[in-house]
Amino acid sequence: MRVVIALGGNAMTSPDGSARPEDQIAAIHTAMAATADLIAAGHEVVVTHGNGPQVGNLLVKNELAAAVVPPVPLDWCGAQTQGTIGFTILDELEGALAERGCATPVAALVSRTRVDADDQGFTHPSKPIGRYVSAEAARTMIDHGQTWEDRGERGWRRLVASPEPREFLEAGTVRTLLSQGYAVVAAGGGGIPVVAGEHGRLHGVEAVIDKDLTACLLARSVDADVLVIATDVANAAVDWGTPTQRDLRSVTVAEMRAHAADGQFASGSMGPKVEAALRFVEAGGPRSAITSLDRIGEALEGRAGTVIANPSPAAGSA
Repeated sequence: MRVVIALGGNAMTSPDGSARPEDQIAAIHTAMAATADLIAAGHEVVVTHGNGPQVGNLLVKNELAAAVVPPVPLDWCGAQTQGTIGFTILDELEGALAERGCATPVAALVSRTRVDADDQGFTHPSKPIGRYVSAEAARTMIDHGQTWEDRGERGWRRLVASPEPREFLEAGTVRTLLSQGYAVVAAGGGGIPVVAGEHGRLHGVEAVIDKDLTACLLARSVDADVLVIATDVANAAVDWGTPTQRDLRSVTVAEMRAHAADGQFASGSMGPKVEAALRFVEAGGPRSAITSLDRIGEALEGRAGTVIANPSPAAGSA
């Protein structure tokens, strides 16, 4: 099968959230062991990943150095973290494949996602990112053109646009690499956000794109059989954290939409994952799954995770 695996940003840090280089390398080593198992089993694999902790580190550096050097814009932060995480995944995945006697080559792409210039997120930034800072520190960044909001006792926090992803621009390159037998790493952090300007010329913008929604777009663009969203729990659940919590296993689109409408999935955690999984199947994708990293293989076989399957004949042939 052709599988797109979306790794959460926390899969790139230690269990306590530490993002030191050695922590990130160790976490990616674990993630790539599971990925290598799928490739060695004969699946075509595209890996995409979050970059929240890594971008957060760069933003702190921006803040600390803002009085000395100009802050790096968010599209540059995205590109830098794609490069850093991408080459680390290359090293770890190639090593894991070699241990399994698998000669599949691996490529990592610095890749872009087109968004609409008139997306309302640009006029009403609402996505909080980075750490809380003092009013004085926020003022320095506001003077550089950023939007910050007073959050009371905790301090000030930056707000940015989070526009809807419209087109994954490197889809053709990914398809070409897959056809040549490569495993591919792409669309990290949701992709570098770009808009089309005069004469269609593309340029980066200050925004962050939801990684899971871009993973859905990526999976559709490369005709994936399965979209797997790997997170830190084995299943999505209703009534999360209550005595009536119930894990969701094999569910229909209608059932999952109803749960989402009931507010069962938090917007800052499971909500985007469920939305991405639903969109993929609703657009004709055979199957999507939400599960923990160590159960991806079982999820592909429908034996683990929360699985949403398309009832069309294509689902049976996947």
